[in-house]
Amino acid sequence: MTTIRELWPELEWISDIDLRDKTAGTWELALEKSALTADDLQQIPFTLLAGEYLKVSFMEHKRAVVHIARECGIKFNEFFKDELPVDMDVLIAGAILADVGKLLEYETDENGTCIQSRYGEYLRHPFSGVSLAEQCGVPPEVCHIIAAHAAEGDLVKRSVEATIVHHADFMTFLPFKERIR
Repeated sequence: MTTIRELWPELEWISDIDLRDKTAGTWELALEKSALTADDLQQIPFTLLAGEYLKVSFMEHKRAVVHIARECGIKFNEFFKDELPVDMDVLIAGAILADVGKLLEYETDENGTCIQSRYGEYLRHPFSGVSLAEQCGVPPEVCHIIAAHAAEGDLVKRSVEATIVHHADFMTFLPFKERIR
C-alpha cells in the first residue's frame, strides 16, 4: 500500500514541519473518506473531461503542478525579491492540496472507470478541499489557494501564491483540453 509520503515526496520541500504534517494529514483524511485508494490515484485521469483519451494520471498532473509552481516561486523570489515575495511553504502546501477535494468528487464504477461521485454532483473539489484542510488545521493562506485555484477563484482577489498555483494548474490542463475537442 502506498503511503502519503511515497505519494508526495514533495512534502519534504515544506520546511515548516507543522505545515508539512497538516498537509500530509489532509491527504490522509481525504483517503479515509474517499472511495479511491492511493494506488487508484496513479491510474485515474486527472480530469473527467478527457474520458479514456487522456493517459496522464491524477498524480502525474498533480506532481507536475507542484514542481512548476515551486519553480515559479523560486523565480519570483529571485527576480522580484521584497516587491512580490512568495512564501514557499505556503505555495508548496497549497499546490499539493489544490485538488485534494477530488478524492471526494471522484469514484470508480464497477468497470474501474473514474466517474463523478454523488458527492461531486453537489460540491466541487475547491469546496471539499478547503473543508478537509480546515479539519486538519491547515492555515487560511493555504486554504485560500485551494479555494482559489480553479474557476471559483476568479471571483476573489488571489494571493501571489494562489495566482502561481492557479496558472500552474491551468497551464498543465488547457493544452490537454484543447487536444480532446
